Amino acid sequence: MTTKRNQPSELTLRQRQVLQFIASFVDNNGYPPTLREIAVHLKVSGPLPASKHLAALEKKGYLKRDPVSRGIALTIPTSRSISLPIAGTVRAGHLSPAIEDIQGHFSVDQLAVKGEGCFFLRVAGHSMIEAGIFGGDLALVHPQANADNGDTIVAMVEGEATLKKFFREEDHIRLQPANSAMRPIIIHPENGDVTIVGKVIGVYRRLE
Repeated sequence: MTTKRNQPSELTLRQRQVLQFIASFVDNNGYPPTLREIAVHLKVSGPLPASKHLAALEKKGYLKRDPVSRGIALTIPTSRSISLPIAGTVRAGHLSPAIEDIQGHFSVDQLAVKGEGCFFLRVAGHSMIEAGIFGGDLALVHPQANADNGDTIVAMVEGEATLKKFFREEDHIRLQPANSAMRPIIIHPENGDVTIVGKVIGVYRRLE
């Protein structure tokens, strides 16, 4: 006799209430609730009961949790939204070390996501302000190793990350800021390699 490992277990009434609240919260806000917000919704004192429900939902395959604030990601679609990881911070400015830790999750309409493996990076700096990309924004990134001229990309240059417009020119690569007060980054073959992490396919801003 075999069991269907991918089929989620049945939920108790309370677990279903928690799951529905998380799905509704994500749809309305674009990000999951905190333990305290779940506890307030359940009208219980303290986050422990909410944490126990989340542990049960995770065990039954309905969600995944990361040890960060709002680190809840639904694994079973309850709407057209999909929850994607915020994989760190990238500077729209000078080159800076990439941050790869998962900082939380943010939900978007599934129609906005193109292909597998998409993720968010939080933008820092102001070199892309003339393209409408500001510090604190979430850049939705489609992972890919190539780009066309004019694409807005996340690139690694000698182990450091930046968000710029990409141009491949005759004898160099130009990473162009969208800020007339800033100069482009020019990389000749002898000066180092440029690795394209992915193409920016959307920008999201929390209005809080």
